[in-house]
Amino acid sequence: MKRLILAAMLAASAAGAAHADDALKAAIAGSHRAAANSARDVYRHPAETLAFFGIKPTMTVVELAPGGGWYTEILAPYLREKGKLIAAGSAPKEGDNFSKKVAANPGIYDKVQRGVFEPGKTYNFAAPGSADMVLTFRNVHNWADQGDDKLKTVFKAAYDSLKPGGVLGVVEHRLPAARPASYDTGYMHEAYVIKMLESAGFKLAAKSEINANPKDTADHKGGVWALPPVLTNKDTDRAKYLAIGESDRMTLKFVKP
Repeated sequence: MKRLILAAMLAASAAGAAHADDALKAAIAGSHRAAANSARDVYRHPAETLAFFGIKPTMTVVELAPGGGWYTEILAPYLREKGKLIAAGSAPKEGDNFSKKVAANPGIYDKVQRGVFEPGKTYNFAAPGSADMVLTFRNVHNWADQGDDKLKTVFKAAYDSLKPGGVLGVVEHRLPAARPASYDTGYMHEAYVIKMLESAGFKLAAKSEINANPKDTADHKGGVWALPPVLTNKDTDRAKYLAIGESDRMTLKFVKP
């Protein structure tokens, strides 16, 4: 019976994500977002991606390794009034980029909580069983590159932070199944990511092709960073990489039983 339910959920996901609510659309359209970030929407599909994960404005959401805050720009205003956003990254330091971002626009970021998430060292970002959703975008390869044990520890920390029934949403650069694994390219096998998350106790709820890109062959000099927005090869084959766009990505929704 459980297998039939899972199969039905996976099949339903192929029909597309749920519709984004008005508050989410407003957050994405907000004038506070950097123009360079908004320009990536065409590749990253934030409305469809977050709706697929089932986000609601009343949730407590953890964003693991928010980096420059691309998704934080959307999540912070969306969750500000009724929910809670925990930005889980390196321990705050005076004058760090994230602190500057918060200080520059307190009306957007003043209620964002910061948790310490330093894989291999500290996972102090949320109380056990307190989060409705944990999200991570294009980060799994960084943890996998440091070994399976570290990856399992990260996923276990995410699992522990979630309430029963809580959701883990993962977006990651996807390596074709027939290609040998090489994490320093930034690409991951989807089956491996699923296996590692299931080993941490998660159950795969659904997959989506929202962030798929069939133009991406995943075999570029310089790995995924050859593609925009990084364009690590600079002028070499620049037109080719711009025509490809951003990477082909898996979009996976897991649930804590």
